[in-house]
Amino acid sequence: MSEEKPYEHGPDSERHEGVPRGTVTDHKWLDSKVFPGTIRRYSVYVPAQYSPDKPAALMVFQDGHAYVSEDGDMRVPVVFDNLIHAGDMPVTIGVFIDPGHKKDALPEVRGWNPHPENRSVEYDTLSDAYAEFLLTEIIPEVAKEYRITDDPDGRAICGLSSGGICAFTVAWERPDAFRKVLSHIGSFTNIRGGDAYPGIIRKADKRPLRVFLQDGSADLDNAHGNWPLANQQMAAALAFRDYDHKFVYGTGAHNGNHGGAILPDSLRWLWRDYQLPE
Repeated sequence: MSEEKPYEHGPDSERHEGVPRGTVTDHKWLDSKVFPGTIRRYSVYVPAQYSPDKPAALMVFQDGHAYVSEDGDMRVPVVFDNLIHAGDMPVTIGVFIDPGHKKDALPEVRGWNPHPENRSVEYDTLSDAYAEFLLTEIIPEVAKEYRITDDPDGRAICGLSSGGICAFTVAWERPDAFRKVLSHIGSFTNIRGGDAYPGIIRKADKRPLRVFLQDGSADLDNAHGNWPLANQQMAAALAFRDYDHKFVYGTGAHNGNHGGAILPDSLRWLWRDYQLPE
């Protein structure tokens, strides 16, 4: 997922002296009931301001390796540190989950290669399976160590490409558990029927969701569909039903450069006005 990089990161994506640093711990999930035969890695970010006396907000990231790295496009731990310190988002625990491998052992290094075999099944399928995986397996495991709010408005979910449509599907299927969505270069195309979403959104009962979409005019156009058009159709459907949404459309290709550059402002918009319950 590497193309030219016309968008520059701003100061919120850089380390600054005096800003407390959260911690990131790495974990493995080797026995999924929802996706049997899969194994994967995930990471947990805990901000320095977290206190076990008060539940934290939650944000889950698909393709977690692409978001948790501090030298990649997204740099979420750095951005979270800066925005939480500034009061621009609540005290938030981040969970960065990789797709499932169907191997006997995990690859030595997290990343796109070797390709996780179960990624498309988990991310592109229009069902509640991935939401069930989060809500019955990963999140309860994290909640053994940290207090997480039960308030669905205090729970966000994010991803890029197929991880972007996955994020939307989780909130669409389970708005009782997640109500904030951040999609980067989302694959709202016909990989596994995702191109149906604009029509579904227009006719279905309105959900209490807040949705941020990012895409670029140089995104993919292939047998599955046209990504720029698909994201424009999503934005049009959300606007038609008067959803709380924002669509930032740039010139980028199918990579995380644009989404990473605007991530701080995307998070400010997503979390605006939110206060954690006492």
